[in-house]
Amino acid sequence: MHVAHLQLVDFRSYAELDLALDEGVTTFVGRNGQGKTNLVEAVRYLSTLSSHRVASDAPLIRAGAERAVVAAKVVKGERSLTLEVTIQPGKAKAARLGRAAARPRDLVGILRTVVFAPEDLALVKGDPSGRRAFMDELCVALQPVHVGVLSDYDRVLRQRTSLLKTARNSRGDLSMLDVWDEKLAELGGRIVAARRRALVALTPPAVAAYADVAPGSEPFSLTYTSASPSDGDAAEIAAGLLARMVERRNAEVERGVCLVGPHRDDMDIAIGDLPAKGYASHGESWSCALALRLGSYDMLTADGGPDADSDGEPVLILDDVFAELDAGRRAALAARLTTARQVLVTAAVAEDVPKVLAGAVLQVADGEVTRGE
Repeated sequence: MHVAHLQLVDFRSYAELDLALDEGVTTFVGRNGQGKTNLVEAVRYLSTLSSHRVASDAPLIRAGAERAVVAAKVVKGERSLTLEVTIQPGKAKAARLGRAAARPRDLVGILRTVVFAPEDLALVKGDPSGRRAFMDELCVALQPVHVGVLSDYDRVLRQRTSLLKTARNSRGDLSMLDVWDEKLAELGGRIVAARRRALVALTPPAVAAYADVAPGSEPFSLTYTSASPSDGDAAEIAAGLLARMVERRNAEVERGVCLVGPHRDDMDIAIGDLPAKGYASHGESWSCALALRLGSYDMLTADGGPDADSDGEPVLILDDVFAELDAGRRAALAARLTTARQVLVTAAVAEDVPKVLAGAVLQVADGEVTRGE
């Protein structure tokens, strides 16, 4: 799989861009603030309909513009597909697949990406929300229809939270909570089951990747953690969640928040017998983050994609990550990526990119992209 063409209209700093891309390694070089990351962010956006940099779509629209358009020609095996998304403030996204209109969620999973970025350190050192988002992204990459389950869960969670707050303030009728309990438990069971399957698939390649980037270190491990029942299939997990909600009903009403469900779960990362968060050094934390991303790439490549006959190898995006790594980890990461179908790299200076990843170099300055030497 690779992106053969990228088109932008009023996206971030680009009023208009029409850029051909090749397989192999492409490095975007330029000073900070020139628009390098905006390019790879656009590719990532077509993959997940979200940015790896900001939580909302508003900053993606160029200042003064009414909308932004991101489009790309994606080559998968012998086929090519054109994906297009229009972002409009205060309105739902509009999407096209080829020449036909499509639901935005229909585009999710067609283009697979794995992003390495400086923010990845938060996967190890940050709060659980980032690790939950990481697991959910993996679930969607493995099974794109899961994006609907996540959306429905968020909607039900908001409704149930609102009802709990109303009940706390008015001490009114709680019978409606039973309906929302059942729906939240059913969706929650599916999410937990999917996350556990994703972690089972991710762990072997992530462990192998950690051994590559941190040779001689203590063993690396991943564990799904939950204060709620999380064993069994989706239906069994849902039954356990529902029982737990009944147990915690009074506490939930008193606090006005949902205390049970996958929105409170986490992924524990450990080195040896100790959790990485709070115990790992800066270098060890980077090794953990790299292992998660490299493991994701290997897992998705082996999975082959939702379409069994398709080329499921993700496009690799390295967003200014080499400048964050020491020489050993930089070399170990580069060595793992030499056979990837397409790698998009951003760097302030070309020298930051290991020579083993030599490829096309594009200069980025003031929103213009030109071929380098």
